[in-house]
Amino acid sequence: MQTDTTKVPFTGYQKFVVFILAITQFTVILDFMVMSPLGDLLMKSMDLSPKQFGLAVSAYAFSAGASGLLTAGFADRFDRKKLLTFFYGGFILGTIFCGMAHTYPLLVAARIITGLFGGVISSISMAIITDLFDIHHRGRVMGFISMGFGASQVLGIPISLYFANHWGWQLPFLLVAGLALLVMVLIQVKLQPVTQHLLNQQKTSVFSHLIKTFVNKEYRIGFTCTALLSIGGFMMMPFGSAFAVNNLGMTQEQLPLLFMVSGITALILLPFVGKLSDRIDKFMVFAVAAVWMIFIALIYTNLGQTPLWLIILLNVLLMIGILSRTVPCNALTSAVPHMADRGAFMSINSSLQQIAGGIAATVAGFIVVQKNKHSPLEHYNTIGYLMTVLTLISIWMVYRVSELVKSRLRAVKA
Repeated sequence: MQTDTTKVPFTGYQKFVVFILAITQFTVILDFMVMSPLGDLLMKSMDLSPKQFGLAVSAYAFSAGASGLLTAGFADRFDRKKLLTFFYGGFILGTIFCGMAHTYPLLVAARIITGLFGGVISSISMAIITDLFDIHHRGRVMGFISMGFGASQVLGIPISLYFANHWGWQLPFLLVAGLALLVMVLIQVKLQPVTQHLLNQQKTSVFSHLIKTFVNKEYRIGFTCTALLSIGGFMMMPFGSAFAVNNLGMTQEQLPLLFMVSGITALILLPFVGKLSDRIDKFMVFAVAAVWMIFIALIYTNLGQTPLWLIILLNVLLMIGILSRTVPCNALTSAVPHMADRGAFMSINSSLQQIAGGIAATVAGFIVVQKNKHSPLEHYNTIGYLMTVLTLISIWMVYRVSELVKSRLRAVKA
């Protein structure tokens, strides 16, 4: 059990920080996540093969990963608000470019630009959270921040699919950019500078700081854990809508309902998981959720024509497993770096997460085969088997992170 500090209420400003970071994450996640539900529509309208679509998805991830590595060396040398402003502004411009793309090469270029800026925002948000909230409250905060994912499923993706089905797949990206502009105004007006970490800076070069952070043995455990988690999660995602339409028998008009129900589940579940992971052992919550996710994923990826109610039920059960492992894992990983290295650690961690996701999407694109635009996807169940192996390994890695964090806390109390 945790101490009574978990019951201390947040201040008004802390609540605003949680809100603005959650809505920021909502726009970034929606921009990335909308590619999956638009997958079948994009593949048919642009005449793309699964391999080409997988590369379009991974273009964002690889550029985001490269950007994070380039940013890691100086991420702790600036006010985190200024970094957030710069990268969020670039993300908005990249998203507008996505909405203006009408050919496959332009789409890939737009996804690369968006990834260069958008991929760093999560790490900056994590650094801000770690600076402003102690370890005993981070599970709760992570739960609320992660609600951006659920909100994107409940509101963003169904609305995006509606507009895409009626006015073309480009419009959702323009809508995301418009919302992000409003969020940018709030950040500039209300968010205070985040500079406490600057007091702990050492006079080392940007490159030295990056290398020192990367080679730290304890940090590498966190990096490996994040990469494994990302690969396992990203493998199924890119072809989720194409599998639902071409294999399970859903229609494009039914997809918004599927994502909406899954998103409502996420919105209800995430705050509860966050509080639960603050009150009991975070690793235990992760391990149970990971095993649950494996069980449901192996069933889902081997389905054929399936009734709509059963597809929705299995998606909800799968979402419970995915999200219930993400919150405690993020909370544990955030406690790995020391304050002076948090920005660099979060940037590298986010980079490896994105690169691992890009590798997963690319590998999935090579595994999955579709003979023509309307034929079923083949070998999607192979992805489920690979995800199972990677998730089992990730359980061991998260256990090591958990033991590291516990030893740190015992040392502080001593």
